[in-house]
Amino acid sequence: MQPQQNTGHPRRWAILAVLVVSLLVVVLDNTVLNVALRTLADPVHGLGASQGQLEWAINSYTLVFAGLLFTFGVVGDRWGRKRLLRVGLAIFGLSSLLSAYAQTPGQLVGARALMGLGGAAILPVTLSIISNVFDPRERGRAIGVWAGAVGIGVAIGPILGGALLENFWWGSVFLINLPILAAGLVAVTLLVPESRDPAPGRIDVGGVLLSVLGLVALVYGIIDGGEHGFGRPAVWAWICGGIAVLAAFVAYQRRIRYPSLDVRLFTNPRFSAATAAVGLMFFASFGVFFFMSFYLQLVRGYEPLETGLLLLPFAVAQLAFAPRSAALVKRYGAKAVCAAGLALAGVAVAAVGFIGVDTPIWLVAALFFVQGAGMANVMPPATEAIMSALPREKAGVGSAVGNTVRQVSGALGVAALGSIVAAVYRDHVAGAIAPLPGPARAAAGESISGAYAVATGAGPQSAPLVKAANEAFVAGMHWAAGLGVLVAALGVAVVLAWLPGRATGRDTGVEQVAAEPELAGVS
Repeated sequence: MQPQQNTGHPRRWAILAVLVVSLLVVVLDNTVLNVALRTLADPVHGLGASQGQLEWAINSYTLVFAGLLFTFGVVGDRWGRKRLLRVGLAIFGLSSLLSAYAQTPGQLVGARALMGLGGAAILPVTLSIISNVFDPRERGRAIGVWAGAVGIGVAIGPILGGALLENFWWGSVFLINLPILAAGLVAVTLLVPESRDPAPGRIDVGGVLLSVLGLVALVYGIIDGGEHGFGRPAVWAWICGGIAVLAAFVAYQRRIRYPSLDVRLFTNPRFSAATAAVGLMFFASFGVFFFMSFYLQLVRGYEPLETGLLLLPFAVAQLAFAPRSAALVKRYGAKAVCAAGLALAGVAVAAVGFIGVDTPIWLVAALFFVQGAGMANVMPPATEAIMSALPREKAGVGSAVGNTVRQVSGALGVAALGSIVAAVYRDHVAGAIAPLPGPARAAAGESISGAYAVATGAGPQSAPLVKAANEAFVAGMHWAAGLGVLVAALGVAVVLAWLPGRATGRDTGVEQVAAEPELAGVS
């Protein structure tokens, strides 16, 4: 029997390299920002941003990004994926420039929201183009390389950001995007073929508005509760209102002909379990990275470049394991690989609950490696499971679902875990800051970065204040890690219950994509 002809594009591997560059700029921006948080909180060398404002600097990007992914998945399918990719890169460049020269935290939040618009145009079409130019037999490996690009961004971003912050002003961490974007625009123009869905759906404007409003309200309530306390009715009005709007969004999506999110897709156990695995993984991981940046730079006193180097084990694990995950899926099945990956990540998050003010730093670096290894064995098989549930011409929908769930879950993770850290910190540090004057007490009680700013002018009181702030922050980390572990454990349970096991002759899961690749992409 003769082997089937490869239906992929002749330049598919060069195209993949271009798409990786386009993806890198999105990943770099967020990983660079993690090491810049302390600088942005500094009132002298940064913008004097509070912890809540820093959460919004991250989440304004994420919420716009997530809210528009479905729409831009459809726009790319009908308008042209190459064209939308170039527009997204241009918007991302403009917003990077605006972010670099922001004068207030509010301006930075607005520029980051515009950056989310550009990112929403870039990310879904990269995965759609991969599905379009690769033969199904090679698609799993290509997606593994695509996922590995996230590891490259995680590796380069913190180190590059740390080096820039030690030698230049904080805006340089955004300007670094510009040469990458310029190279990406040129390469996309020269190499990437145009592709469209021959029967695209309509753009669901109502669904987009409902999803963005619901997510913003929910996340605003969580962040505001963490910053000022959950005992106020207004906080719960925002949270409950956000949930109600999101429920209306789901009901609306079930009724219309061309929904932003086809909720009927979630009746497929493979699709829903893989999507849940991605979401739960990123909920825990994004939140942990947010507060661990403060831990490394404030509690432990490491400079931004040193912090970037300490995050390197996470990236090394991504680079080492993500490209090999397809082979593991073929041998053991997606259920076993995803469950093991989530369990590894859960172990790393659980260990955060035992980190102290003076824990040996090599143990912290080892935890990052374990977490990276876990994520590397969840993302590729889960993404392939999501994508293989749809035909090639609907690749934008599958890409949008996976990336939206990932970004929304990450935003909720930053908001929820960050709020736990803030609430516990505020409760534990209250006694130590009671003797301080009113404005200083308010600043020190708001966040650990505020306490450090107050301590610089506190004279003899500085050492006790710093000690109390460190201990209060670490206590908050422990509580947040507890929630992260529960979320990771829920992910393991979902995967074991609903993701298909090893392939059989009648299976259609991601495992069969590895064993019988000609079936990939068939719904």
